[in-house]
Order: sequence, then structure tokens, then C-alpha cells
Amino acid sequence: MQLNQIYNNDCLSILNDSSKIQPSSVQVIFADPPYNLSGNGLKSKNSKTGGDFTMINEDWDKMGETDFINFTNDWIKSSKKVLKPNGSIFIACSYHNMGESMMSLKANGFEVKNIITWNKSNAMPNLTRRVLTHTTEFVIWAVKGKGWIFNYDKLKELNPDKKQDGTDKQMRDIWTMPLCQGKERLRDEDGRKALHPTQKPEELLKRIVLGFSNENDVILDPFAGSGTTPYIAKEYNRNFIAIEKEEKYVKAIEKRVAIKHKKQEKQTSLSKECTTNRRREQGYSAGLFSFDSQIELNKVRNLQV
Repeated sequence: MQLNQIYNNDCLSILNDSSKIQPSSVQVIFADPPYNLSGNGLKSKNSKTGGDFTMINEDWDKMGETDFINFTNDWIKSSKKVLKPNGSIFIACSYHNMGESMMSLKANGFEVKNIITWNKSNAMPNLTRRVLTHTTEFVIWAVKGKGWIFNYDKLKELNPDKKQDGTDKQMRDIWTMPLCQGKERLRDEDGRKALHPTQKPEELLKRIVLGFSNENDVILDPFAGSGTTPYIAKEYNRNFIAIEKEEKYVKAIEKRVAIKHKKQEKQTSLSKECTTNRRREQGYSAGLFSFDSQIELNKVRNLQV
């Protein structure tokens, strides 16, 4: 099994191939599967709060109800095989498709621990003007067995809400954060339209990766999309396996992860240089060896970062 891999394939093909993903090898699965909501073609032109807006309308997000139920059960069943006995699975969903995910999780022996509510602080407008504006999505957290990882103190630290005295507060199951925007949002070649319609916030994945896994664990995303999961896994010293069926998204993931790798290499190089120069200065200060001039001392100090 190769780690830190991006597979351009159907998720079931990879999940059921033990040469690609060994059984009981994955600590955390984050899945953002199709919501099966495409097809209405609703649009909003010249919005004052964010420009033109179009409802999701992608071929990969269109299935008949029976097909969608079977698809959901199939990938959840296959996911269980690759999870460690104490592994966790997180499934992003809306109220439209939560039922299918919940039923499949229970049918396959998972235990649901929490349903996280993502309260979107900059939610998209209500286009029909016939219902309340949808401001929430959900992330189901379920476990395969006992002894799941739950980094309680880290989650308290990550919680932006603090007690009155400023100390850390228990992480709750309502997470308020905006939709991806600004530099975080991946754009198409023209730079005008979002590359992926359902890109999840980095902060969302940060809490899941740091809260429910440890360094060097394997994080799997069977619907990798814009690549937020492997990007965050790389950021926090986890291994990843990403599966994405659409080639255009695979290319975006590869580019995104490659940029992260280059940044980490640069940071490592600067850190080593900083450490070396500090040791040199400490050696001079301790009298182990002496500078030929004040100019050399200043040179060493100026190299520190």
C-alpha cells in the first residue's frame, strides 16, 4: 500500500482493491459524497453580496433514488473494511441525504457518536423565496468499534469560543465558519468561477484531522474533490489517500498538495539554517571559539529567522 497517493478512479474500485488500501489500515475517513441535488438549474444574477450564483448542477450529482441508496450503502460498506478497528468516519451531508447515510451506517454496524452542524456564516441566498434560507450542513461522526481517538484537549484548544476568563472551552457540535472564500477558494482557469462547487473549509478538516487522529496516521478521502483533506493531512503530518473520479479535480489536488510540499520543504530548510546559526552564535558566546571581527558576528545574527 502506497501512502500519500491520489487515485483518479471510482472510489469503489480503490476501496475494494487491497493492493491500494490494506484492510484495517485507515484511522479516519472524511467523505463528502454527492448530495444528489443537481438538476434544478436555478441561478441568481448580479447579487449584491457575492456576484452571480448558480445552484449545483453536475452530472456526478444526479442519481435516481434507488441508485443513490445503493451507492451510499456500497461505499460505506467498503469503507468499513479499510478502517482500523478504532477508526472514525465523517460524512458531510445536508438534510436531503442525511437519512440515506444514517441508515447505511447503522446497517453496516457503525455507531453514530455526533452529528456536527456546520453553521455557515456567509450562506448562499434563498433563490426560490418560498422557504427559509438554508444556512447549515451536517457532518455525521461514526465509529467502527471501541477505543476511537478523541483528542479532547486539542479540540478544546481549537474551539474559538472561550470561557469568560479566557480559558479553553469544550468543543461543541455546532461549528460556525464561512464557506470557502478569498485565497482559499480554488478557481477555474479564468479565475471567475469556483473550480469545485462544494469545496469544504480548511478549518473544518483541521478540526477533524487534529481532533480524531494522531501524527503519521492515515487519512482517507474517497471523494477528494478540491483536495482539502490531503492538503490538511499534509499540513499536520498525517499520511493521506485521496480518490477522485473527475480528472480536472485530480489535477487541482496534485497542484495544491505539491504547493504545500514545497512550502514545507522551504520551512524545514529555514528551520535547520536557523538552528545551525544559533548554535554557532552560542559557541562563540561560550568562548568555544572566537570571531575574527564584529562583522562576522553580525552576519551570523542576521541569518537567523
